Amino acid sequence: MTETTRIPSSPPRSPEARLAADALRGLRQDLIHDAFAYRPLPPMRTDGPLTRRLPGALREYAQWTPHAVVVAAGLIAMAFSFAGTTQGSEALELFNALLALAPVLLTLVRPVGAFWVSWAAAPFVVLFSERWDDWPWSPGSFACHLIVLTLVALRTRPRTAAWMWLLTAVYSLGADTLLGGEYQSSNSAPLLVLTAMVLLVVAVRQVRREARQEVTAQRTVTARERSRRTLLEERTTIARELHDVVAHHMSVVAIQAEAAPYRVENPPPELERAFATIRENAVAALTELRRVLGVVRAEDYEAPDAPQPTLADLDALLANVRDAGLPVDKAVTGAVRELPPGVELSAYRIVQEALSNTLRHAPGASARVEVSYVLGGLGLRIVNGPVPAPALVKPSPGAGHGITGMRERVSMLNGEMTAGPTGEGGYEVAVFLPVALASGDEA
Repeated sequence: MTETTRIPSSPPRSPEARLAADALRGLRQDLIHDAFAYRPLPPMRTDGPLTRRLPGALREYAQWTPHAVVVAAGLIAMAFSFAGTTQGSEALELFNALLALAPVLLTLVRPVGAFWVSWAAAPFVVLFSERWDDWPWSPGSFACHLIVLTLVALRTRPRTAAWMWLLTAVYSLGADTLLGGEYQSSNSAPLLVLTAMVLLVVAVRQVRREARQEVTAQRTVTARERSRRTLLEERTTIARELHDVVAHHMSVVAIQAEAAPYRVENPPPELERAFATIRENAVAALTELRRVLGVVRAEDYEAPDAPQPTLADLDALLANVRDAGLPVDKAVTGAVRELPPGVELSAYRIVQEALSNTLRHAPGASARVEVSYVLGGLGLRIVNGPVPAPALVKPSPGAGHGITGMRERVSMLNGEMTAGPTGEGGYEVAVFLPVALASGDEA
């Protein structure tokens, strides 16, 4: 027998220990890891409502506005350093002023590193200062650290700002506890209160900006999904209608193939077998078509009792539109001829949707429908005039699916379509649906 030695597992850590470990991990990620990494301040965007109005040359300079603001803030911290010193060594005054300026300028390229420089320079400046009534922050360090915390918080996340304020409090309270008795007063409380207020405002601004960006991203995704769903719904509608058209023709093929042998006296067996094969293939194709395209039918979908509409039903459609209050004229050019059922149905639906859009978006306007039978295809043009009294009549926004559905129908037939406003203030939809020439037309 072999004995196995069990290694006792480490006891689970307490919630307090896990919380402390998470806090130290956050501190390491935010302020220690790659603290002096190169992170230059990006130029400002110049497409805003104000910068967009600037001339070209000024707009190029305007993108460096944040950098100029940082430099100006560094000069302000430098001025506080000069103002807070008494008569003494000019070299020491200049050195302290540069220590107030350098961390602010460092935020332009290494923001987290700038915080550490400002934090480490504060005790050095105050210990070698000739003024003893400012502890533990000299005037220059006070202004410098406040500016640095604000600039770094603007470029990082709120958790980083909280860590910076906590380390500032550790230094301030530690300095007051260890050496505060040797000085007349302490300015730790004013700095901590002021920085807390500033960082709170910055954090709220950051949170609001992130929330706004997230909302914008969600709206973009939602709009993309809505557009995709609209496209699928339109394609489903087209598939249902074309299924009815194709199923009708396949049924006619099967019936004619079954009846054809009886139209010929004493048909040869080969002919009967050929027609039987045609009928079997037509029935099989019809069955598969219904099985495959049946998935696009909604549960409450009912097949229409009447056949699918064609351009011959256009007059009835225009009559209904006129009854709804839209004055509409029709013009037909070219030799009227019978077109494939898919083209007839798509043309009818395009005219129907275009007139429906006119009723929704341009109430009170007049419309005109032009149908052109041209060589190689069918042309459609549906145009409406401007709204006569926009202030009195409010258009209905609608669902916004009409143009999408029309484009899908045109794309299905390899046609071309343009839609847009006219120079007179109306709207125009122009479509060309190609149709293969029959042998008789070619002759």
